[in-house]
Amino acid sequence: MSAAVPPKSESFYGAAATRIPRFMIFLSLLFTGAAWLRFGGRTAMGLACGCTIAYLNFHWLEQAIARLAERVTSTGHAPSTRSVLGRFLLRYLLMALGGYAIFSLSPGSLYGLLAGLFLPVAGIACEAVYELYVALARGV
Repeated sequence: MSAAVPPKSESFYGAAATRIPRFMIFLSLLFTGAAWLRFGGRTAMGLACGCTIAYLNFHWLEQAIARLAERVTSTGHAPSTRSVLGRFLLRYLLMALGGYAIFSLSPGSLYGLLAGLFLPVAGIACEAVYELYVALARGV
């Protein structure tokens, strides 16, 4: 026995995939500005680069999952393990190269870069708080 999900709830929770990147953009701007004021330009630039890398990785991962699901549902066959693994490793290779470039230019910005890589966690946490608020306030 499965309970039917009301259409209002389904559309609200389905929109989380569009809200999370918006939270991530807002938080990256907020945190980069705060880091600039508190720690200076080098750390803020490292944070901005880390946020950019994290946002792109989140976006690419979301696209890869959508393509994989589309391919599996339309053809019934999963894509080759080699192509999936290659794209997965390419994303992390690009992130590592970006991190190395930032570290070699300014070792002080490494802390900002590492903090920026946690941007998806902050975006998902904001989404969870927002969903909790809406569930309690509106009963969705």
